[in-house]
Amino acid sequence: MPKAPIKTNPKDLVLREITDLKDERGFLHAGQPVFNRLFGRDSLIAAWQLLDYDPSVAKATLEILSELQGTKTDETREEEPGKIIHETDLELDEHPTIKGFPFPYYGSVDSTPLYLIVFGFYFRKTRDESFVRKHWGNILAAIDWIENYGDKDKDLFLEYKQHNKNALVNQCWKDSDEYKMEMPIAIVEAQGYQYLALLESARLARIMDETGIAKKLEARAEKLKREFNEKFWMKDKKFFALALDGKEKQQKAITSNAGHLLFTGIVEKDKVDLVVRRLFQKDLFTPRGIRTHSAFEPDFHPESYHLGAVWPHDNWIIAQGLRRLGYKHEYIALRRAIMKAHEEIGYLPEFYRVKDDRAELKSDIPQYPNMPCYPQAWSSGALLNFLEEK
Repeated sequence: MPKAPIKTNPKDLVLREITDLKDERGFLHAGQPVFNRLFGRDSLIAAWQLLDYDPSVAKATLEILSELQGTKTDETREEEPGKIIHETDLELDEHPTIKGFPFPYYGSVDSTPLYLIVFGFYFRKTRDESFVRKHWGNILAAIDWIENYGDKDKDLFLEYKQHNKNALVNQCWKDSDEYKMEMPIAIVEAQGYQYLALLESARLARIMDETGIAKKLEARAEKLKREFNEKFWMKDKKFFALALDGKEKQQKAITSNAGHLLFTGIVEKDKVDLVVRRLFQKDLFTPRGIRTHSAFEPDFHPESYHLGAVWPHDNWIIAQGLRRLGYKHEYIALRRAIMKAHEEIGYLPEFYRVKDDRAELKSDIPQYPNMPCYPQAWSSGALLNFLEEK
């Protein structure tokens, strides 16, 4: 477990954290000591968080991920044409602690849509049309992966299935094996990411004078939104299911995952307020952030990696949706909760537990002896973004 840093001004501290994680090529490593290398999902989310502060991080991240984009089908690496990596070390051919886990490794259902989203956000921020043109082929390949590899059964949903038994079972952001579901799995937040990725890519297509491609992507997004709200909505719980399993059965756990949908636009208007209100009920919301997993679920544990702990980046993503949709009171409450956790711990680690309404680092998870990581890119990025908010 990391030692607390010397107390200093929060912004000075977080800038030092980001400097410590920054690769010489300009992207951020995911975290220390366990994840001190390039990740797809983590590095992209951190780049998004830093867009207002330093858009060059997003450019560098998109550049390296474009270079490493999948070109063939390789089940050992979970590689497919157009797919964006989950994880790699530019100096190693294999995971440093897991035998049979090759680098680069592509086992992520959400790195590819997040790549497209961040491309769209980067262009909105910089108007860097030449960079979009340079990587238009990569963007098209990522779109093709969504349509033909991420959605193999053509039901419009992105799904994942483990092929390399030495690597990841769950290939979403909650990528531990604490969730047990029959594969292939359509995780809830990846559908929202896909929806926004299609719309952002359509906007980029119009910049490229590719009107036909833009219309095709917009049509898929419209169908996806309709199907998603029908298939994932739990009428009895008035909330979105965690996933559809391999039999297209709803996994009915109440989790933070559905909060990620709010920034994407995929939630129908009549469901938005229900989702927001559910996230702020006491089994999920604490004065130090929203838990990953409802305290009412039978497998909840406040120290569990993905079944109860609070993750700052998870809360930051939810907060972006709240702000986008005009939930000012809830946004302020969530921002204040994360800032309070930072104050109590002294910094923002990868995750923490909340006990008696206070943030604590204590963790006794045997399979994660070096957790929580600190510094962690998407925790530091969340804090900087909250600090910089005007």
